Amino acid sequence: MAADPQASADTGTRAILRRARLPLVAAPMLLVSGPELVIAACRAGVFGSFPTANCREEGRLDEWLRRIGEECAETPDAAPCVPNLIVHRSNPRLRQDLEVIIRHRPAAVITSVGSPAAVAPALRDAGIQVWCDVATVHHAQRAADAGADGLILLTAGAGGQTGNANPFAFVRAVRERFDGIIALSGGQADGAALLAAQALGCDLGYMGTRFIATREARAEARYKDLIVESELDDIHLTNALSGLETNLLRRSLLAQGLDPAEFGIGPKRFSMTALEGREGGAPKRWRDIWSAGHSVSGVRDVPSVAELVDRLAREYGEAAEAMLALASGVRR
Repeated sequence: MAADPQASADTGTRAILRRARLPLVAAPMLLVSGPELVIAACRAGVFGSFPTANCREEGRLDEWLRRIGEECAETPDAAPCVPNLIVHRSNPRLRQDLEVIIRHRPAAVITSVGSPAAVAPALRDAGIQVWCDVATVHHAQRAADAGADGLILLTAGAGGQTGNANPFAFVRAVRERFDGIIALSGGQADGAALLAAQALGCDLGYMGTRFIATREARAEARYKDLIVESELDDIHLTNALSGLETNLLRRSLLAQGLDPAEFGIGPKRFSMTALEGREGGAPKRWRDIWSAGHSVSGVRDVPSVAELVDRLAREYGEAAEAMLALASGVRR
């Protein structure tokens, strides 16, 4: 992952950033991100994304990408859609979804849960950038070696499947070695946090939790309300659901009659299979037990995506002005 002096001047790679009003990705969220949310995000001027796993029926991915492309074309300055592809071998639709994506040729694809090595050559041959989410410097190295154009750093506090690295240390460690696009995932809910991510050396912020609580998100009304009502201390970390460390809304566990204390970290973690025999069956991951990140403390309403992005842009501008004023007083 040695820094390449040419990479920082690679206008081909970074040109995509100029297509957004704000340096922000509305993160892909299982069951929550649908075409309505993606289209609204892109039209508002931020990168929209969705997991291809949300397209469960045959032909649905092709339908979504076509609809997103057509409706975003009506807004000349719309930001790109960047679909999210799970590259782990457990994904039975990997090849099928990859073929559909290549036909539509989005500007970039986000790869998750593994190395992008198996898909990066085909995507890049099609002129599609490869952005890979990673949770350690080791995995950042592997993704860069596999040809990733961008890295999404999953840090402590990110919603859903998360990392445990401190964002300050993680970003600086990766930026020292990698001159491609870097996006920061975890803990951001406003424009000031977005500016702070750039001050660290990131090109983009990556917000999921904040976009769950929008009118276009495909989340239940109670899920959105719970995010608004929750604080950072209401987020519970466990690897009981999937074996991967995941941040959940504590009150969604309680609502299912579950004891959060039994959902911990380690090899003796609580097993969801233990609930299969209970009356009504076991609660469904993601559908009945909801995820969110530490940024819930910054979510206090459920606006439209357009209203949210306008607010983020205003906060970003105000934070930039404040930092300029602060910097002007620094002794040199």
